[in-house]
Amino acid sequence: MDATKATYLDDNVITLDWNEHIRRRPGMYIGKLGDGSSPDDGIYILLKEVLDNSVDEYAMGFGKQIAITIDETRVTVRDYGRGIPLTKVVAVSSIMNTGAKYDNKAFKKSVGLNGVGIKAVNALSSSFEIVSFREGKSSEAAFTQGNLLKEQQGGSQEKNGTLVTFIADEDVFGKYTFNMEFVEQMVRHYTYLNAGLQIVLNGETYVSKNGLLDLLNEDMGEEPLYPPIHLQGADIEIVITHGREYGESIASFVNGQNTTQGGTHLSAFREAVSKTIKEFYKKDFDPADVRHSIVSAVSIKVEEPVFESQTKTKLGSKDMGPGGPSVRNFIGDFLKEKLDNYLHRHPETADILLKKILESEKERKAISGIQKLARERAKKSNLHNKKLRDCRIHYNDKDEAAEASTLFITEGDSASGSITKSRDVNTQAVFSLKGKPLNTFGMTKKVVYENEEFNLLQAALNIEDDIENLRYNRVVIATDADVDGMHIRLLLITFFLQFFPDIIRQGHLYILQTPLFRVRNKKETFYCYTPEEREKAIRKVGKHPEITRFKGLGEISPAEFAEFIGETMRLDRVRLSKDDNIHDLLEFYMGKNTPDRQGFIIDHLRIEEALEEVEEEEITK
Repeated sequence: MDATKATYLDDNVITLDWNEHIRRRPGMYIGKLGDGSSPDDGIYILLKEVLDNSVDEYAMGFGKQIAITIDETRVTVRDYGRGIPLTKVVAVSSIMNTGAKYDNKAFKKSVGLNGVGIKAVNALSSSFEIVSFREGKSSEAAFTQGNLLKEQQGGSQEKNGTLVTFIADEDVFGKYTFNMEFVEQMVRHYTYLNAGLQIVLNGETYVSKNGLLDLLNEDMGEEPLYPPIHLQGADIEIVITHGREYGESIASFVNGQNTTQGGTHLSAFREAVSKTIKEFYKKDFDPADVRHSIVSAVSIKVEEPVFESQTKTKLGSKDMGPGGPSVRNFIGDFLKEKLDNYLHRHPETADILLKKILESEKERKAISGIQKLARERAKKSNLHNKKLRDCRIHYNDKDEAAEASTLFITEGDSASGSITKSRDVNTQAVFSLKGKPLNTFGMTKKVVYENEEFNLLQAALNIEDDIENLRYNRVVIATDADVDGMHIRLLLITFFLQFFPDIIRQGHLYILQTPLFRVRNKKETFYCYTPEEREKAIRKVGKHPEITRFKGLGEISPAEFAEFIGETMRLDRVRLSKDDNIHDLLEFYMGKNTPDRQGFIIDHLRIEEALEEVEEEEITK
């Protein structure tokens, strides 16, 4: 159609109902949709929006227990707070910008301040039911896709509180599955940030007595260098220690919300902890040396917080509240008093911390000369032409598409060529490796600058000085589905674990899943990622199927590759669990061949050989 001839009349102006707007633009309200394979997928945001209301009740002093039941796709949340005022149950569930949290007398420091959250859950659910129990009476409402089906009131013997049941709509989300590990982590965070709150998830009880101290002790995969420093005050809680790993591991929270992308409070904490420690020792340490290997968590409570998105993962507020101090001054003054006092009262901890800082300073100075040469070498290598096919939009840009920025790390020219030709040049970049990278386990960061491949990769990612400068939201390892490809994958993961673990902790590192098989006839083509998918495809195409087994990315044409790195791209996020000790993990898998490791490899090789034999027999048949 010729755009110059398009009409713009009265009929072209459309007003959408509240629920229809949410369903057409879910990203505005819950971020990405997803299928439940990632912890920031939409189904977990729906659960969080309901839980936030229940947790806010506890924070206001009402209801010490929340019960969550997840039965496949059906989610039920029951709290024992005050219950919604009975005549307002429908309104708070279906009328935008309706809620009690605009009135700070009722909810002084709450997460949900915009009156949208539970309405988004309602609109994006095929079934949504809400019941309020209050003083021997009840009021309930049932909806589908945000449309009211019934409303009734009556008497009740139930304790005060609210019951919400919803089923996320597959018309919006497609097929999805709740990963209970992600839900458990969410629940644990809620209990750590609300000491004394009891959350029962599918019959299992979670509770914390020591708040963020419990979080740090649970999540640290190694012994800390010194006992964690736990500091608490009005509207602030901080826990600090140091480990032996590279990078910084700092969890940040606002009003009980895990701000995974940080914000003003995280920046203020990083600045303040460095400044306080420098002033305590009366030494002009480099902030990077002070924070090197720091493991910490910071939580603050802000009146009327401003977040940079509806999913509330990054704090934008500069002040603690109307008429209050700035976030920067609030955190800075707190640490200046509390952390300084702690270090004076615990000289043994102060001595260990000083030794750690001096070690970090020594290592940094030892490689400072190499860093300068490495930077010059990166420029001479003409990075943007030889190793990196860059994209136009980056993660550290102020652009709506920055979240989609992706770097594919490939092996060899054929694989990088296929991806380069089929990628989205706006948001997808390609970095081509030459041969197998070095096994960096046990090495110091000096090797990052001395090794050309790692030096150029570090420069491409822009993480030499600070991970906050990361140029790509998703760093995707794209290697062949053979032994060599798997080895390169492990070597790259080892590199990130050894020197940049925050890339993994913050959820930026992924593995690209490419199809193992292509099944087709003259009319239909199916790409299959597992033997099970292949069998289904064979049944669909019927007699005489053509079956291709892909063993290298270079075998997949650019036209085909476009399907695998587009909207339906399959990515496995590389994750660290609370039980993973990075040093022990790398020592076992990437260290010298101990008898235990040799036995592990032999046992699993036998399994792989058996699977290959079965697979070949099936193809022959």
